[in-house]
Amino acid sequence: MQKLQTQGVHHITLVGADRQTSIDFWQGVLGMPLVFEQPNLDDPETNHLYFDPGDGRLITVFTRETSKPDARPNPMGIGNLHHLAFTVSRATYTQAKARLEAGGFPNSGEVDRGFMYSIYFRDPLGQLLELASYKFEPPAGATHADVLREAHNIRVARGAYNIADEHLADAIELLSRKPAPKAANGDGNASGSINV
Repeated sequence: MQKLQTQGVHHITLVGADRQTSIDFWQGVLGMPLVFEQPNLDDPETNHLYFDPGDGRLITVFTRETSKPDARPNPMGIGNLHHLAFTVSRATYTQAKARLEAGGFPNSGEVDRGFMYSIYFRDPLGQLLELASYKFEPPAGATHADVLREAHNIRVARGAYNIADEHLADAIELLSRKPAPKAANGDGNASGSINV
């Protein structure tokens, strides 16, 4: 069987309560602009809100005006969503604890995950969310996943329990040494020099 190769997350859809609760939280607390809304095409009694989490992809929420918010934590069980994690800058991350608390959202405080910092809290409907800030930026031409793959290999080779700063630093160094692809000049030949 051939794979059905994915190329990224298209969108994630959550079941919300009323429309305003979702707008107040996703746009008002997390700063995700409401891109558009329309009826749920499978159920005209349900509204469908589309938010931009910051990368041009979508977080969507089904809402009904007859649904009331319920802040009880979502059940933990096989097949259930545990949490959603959103990328934030280090500058935003350092403000997260105080700003969440000011908005009435209890949270975990800073959690060091070895390769990133995390803070956890629940939305008004009990869904566990994470704000995550990487400890590193990948070198030019590489992705966060490239750095993490290399850091993991280094960690395993050294018998370390989890990825730590030294593994990240060594992975970035290794990826930075990879030769950059040469640009083709006008005649289709690769050239590393500039003709004047």
